[in-house]
Parts: sequence; structure tokens; C-alpha cells
Amino acid sequence: MIFETIIGLEIHVELKTSSKMFCACSTQFGARPNTNTCPVCMGMPGGLPTLNQEAVRLALRAGRALNCEINRVSRFNRKNYFYPDLPKGYQITQSELPLCENGYLDIELDESEKTETETTLGKDAPSRCIKRIRIARIHLEEDAGKLIHPENQPVTLVDYNRAGIPLIEIVTCPEAISPKAAVEFLKELKSIMEYTEVSDCRMEQGSLRCDVNVSIRKKGDEKLGTKVEIKNLNSFKEIQKALEWEQLRQQKLLRTSLPEQIIPETRRWDDIRGITVPMRAKDGARLGCIAPEPDLPLLDLNDSSMLHFLEESLPELGAQKRNRFVSRYGLSRYEADILTKSKQLADYYEDVVNNGAHPKEAANWILVELLRLWRMSEHREIPVAGQSLAELIMLVDEGEISRNAGKTVLSEMYETGKDPRDIINQKGLAQINSENEIKKIVEAVLDQNKNAAADYKKGSTKAAGYLMGQIMKAGEGRVNPNIAREILEDRLNKL
Repeated sequence: MIFETIIGLEIHVELKTSSKMFCACSTQFGARPNTNTCPVCMGMPGGLPTLNQEAVRLALRAGRALNCEINRVSRFNRKNYFYPDLPKGYQITQSELPLCENGYLDIELDESEKTETETTLGKDAPSRCIKRIRIARIHLEEDAGKLIHPENQPVTLVDYNRAGIPLIEIVTCPEAISPKAAVEFLKELKSIMEYTEVSDCRMEQGSLRCDVNVSIRKKGDEKLGTKVEIKNLNSFKEIQKALEWEQLRQQKLLRTSLPEQIIPETRRWDDIRGITVPMRAKDGARLGCIAPEPDLPLLDLNDSSMLHFLEESLPELGAQKRNRFVSRYGLSRYEADILTKSKQLADYYEDVVNNGAHPKEAANWILVELLRLWRMSEHREIPVAGQSLAELIMLVDEGEISRNAGKTVLSEMYETGKDPRDIINQKGLAQINSENEIKKIVEAVLDQNKNAAADYKKGSTKAAGYLMGQIMKAGEGRVNPNIAREILEDRLNKL
């Protein structure tokens, strides 16, 4: 039997506001537990919510960036359920009438991922195709608190600092896509949320969280299979692993004629064992616990205080920046794609170029040398200023230091934040460009390697390479290789 996997995503994006959704409490991450709380977000009697207009503005920006229809009037509801991380006993959300609906996001996939619903890109990218992922809705809601389970202790701790933080939930339509395609969608979505400054999307801090719904059906069937939800996913890598494992689990049950063992349930991803495990069955009872929110009026965008949110221009998105990098700076599509995946990296690249570095050289140094250091470290921010990297690149281009010496200088800059010229002077890395000094080094090497010189005269091309290596070694890597090569060739031809 041939199966296809149907995947739906529920993405919770923490909005980049300074205060919570319905009160003035701070959204600061890492504060002492239960200090960013008040009677409103803790559900105390008499505490009434007041809508955060900045949260509305950011949610609208996300909806417009994702090609959604905007509902001029939307409504808040109470989702009632009892759980320790929900201090009020209900969550304020938009269940019935969301702010945004019927959007989409186009993503690029490998040709191997293509189905009849995708279209191939132009001749310049024959190995890529476009897949449109439909977005059912984007709605505003407040976050719950955080449960903490200390190891080897029979207790659960609760931190309510996160309770009431503004979120948008982005819900995709069920799509016949692979786990890899689902992750590509999430990466592109993360990029858009960062470029629009809707969220900082720090997954390690919980600013971007995702639950996935998976079902399997026979190829050609119209009816969807039994849906299983997976939680506890905190990275793109783990999301793909969980989807692939659950896909195989359900396929195996269908092949062995045990489809009844696939039940509507919530499962948890165990990243240590690499499997999904059952958490709880879905009985649909919670659907009846939705009620209108009596303390908040309808969200009416026709109100003069909010009308301008719809007219606000969107910032340049990653796809637009990628095309501009190719046309303005002459980068390859591959280079532009990597540089624009992250808004932070794209802004950094332009900072380096604006400070005088050649665009192609700037891309090369960032993609090859800087990213190697950045990925190896735990720095969130790039610790080398764009102006400093631009200065280093220009010093290499002007021949003041060799490229190998430049790599050494960059590593030192990354660790210490020092100015490149200071490092060059302290370590004595300035390139030797004086012809007289280089001639002395060449003569000394020829005197010490007469056999290699004789081999060259007999026609051995390897001898010249060997001698050049000895010259660079004698000059401790500081000799200008172009000048040294010319002097060596001239000297050998006169032997």
C-alpha cells in the first residue's frame, strides 16, 4: 500500500510586547518566578482585563505578512479548563471569530518533494519547486504559566510569570506534505516573524512553540485518517524526527491491519528514546467549554484608534531581501539564501558592506569564517562588530595581512572583541610586502634546498611548489605570496 502523510501545525508565537495581553505586567524573560504577576493575570476577584493594542498591531502585521483576510470585527472567548498552569481556570482566546483567516505561505522545496499541487520555479532553479501551505486562521490569545518538574523530586513547581503573555496561534490547514516540508514551512514562518518584528522567535525561551497533528491515509483517499497530536517539541530538528517516527508508527499499524490502534490522542515526543509516547486521549469534551468573554467588548478595527494598524506598511521580508542581495550585491542565490534566513545575519551583512567591505568578500568571510565560529560558540549575538569585520576584510584585500593571518585575527576578534589593527600589531602578523626582504628569504631558502632547485632545472614542477612552501614557512606565513612567487620564478629561471 502507498500512503500519504497529512500534517497540520499549530504554532504559538509570543508577541514582542513589553507588557502582557490584558494587564501592565512585564513580559521580561528570566525574571524571578512569580514576580511579573498581578490580580488581573492571576485571576483574582475584581481584576478586569484591558486589551493590549500593541499585541493587536503585531497580530495584524503577522496576518498581512501571511496573506490573510482580516476580520474587521473579531471576538474573544473563554476556554474553560482546570490545570495548574492556568490561574484563572480559563484562557482568553479567539475561538469563534479570529482576527485573521484564509492565508497562505509559499515555500521552496526540493524537486523530489514535488506533487501535482506544486509548480516548478524558473530555469535558474530547476531543482526547486514551490508548495503553498494554507493557513486556516491566526488568532490572539494569552499564554498559560509554566510547569517545572525538578529531577528526582516528587513535586511540580509553577511559575506564573508567563501567564497572560500575548500570543498569536497560527493554525495551518491539513496538507499532504512530508516532515521535511513541514519543517521548511516553520523555518520560513520563523523568518517572517523575525523580519516583521512580530516576535524574537527564541525557541529556547519558548517564544516560538509548535504542536503537530499527524494522520495517514491511503494514496488517493479523500477521507482524512485518525489525527494524532504531538507535543513537547522544542526545535526544528526534533519536530522533523517526531513527525518521521509518528509517520512510520501509523503506517506500520495500517499495514498490519491494526488501524483501530490509531486513536485520537495527544502524544509526547521523548527525545531521549526517539519515540512518541501517549499522554492523554482526545474525547472532544473540551469543545463544549467555550463561552463568550463577558469582560471584553468586540475587537472592532473600524475604531479610529486602530484603523491605522491596517494601513501600516510592512518591512522588507526575507524573500524580498534575498532577491535584492542577488541583484544589488551580485551574490549567488545560495549565498543570499543563507544570509537572509536570519534577519540578524542579513542586517549584519549589510552593516559590513555599508562600512566599506566588498559585497562578495563580505559574504565569503561571513559564510565561511564567521559562521564557523558563531556556530561553535554559545553566543546569541555576533560578538564581532560589523565595522570591525569590514576593516579586517579591507586589510586583507589591500595586502596588509595575508588571508590566513586574517583568519587568525578574526578568531581573536571573536574571543576578545579587540580592534583588528591592535591584534595585528600585538601578534606581528603584518604581511611582508618589501621586495628586498622577500628576496633575502628566497635566497636563503634556495641555499638550503639546492637539491630542489636542481630538480626544478631538470623539469620537476613539484620542486617549485615545495620551494614556495619553504619560503612561506621561513616567513612565518607573512610573506606576500604573489611577490614571493614572482621572485622565485625569476631566480629559478636564472639558475
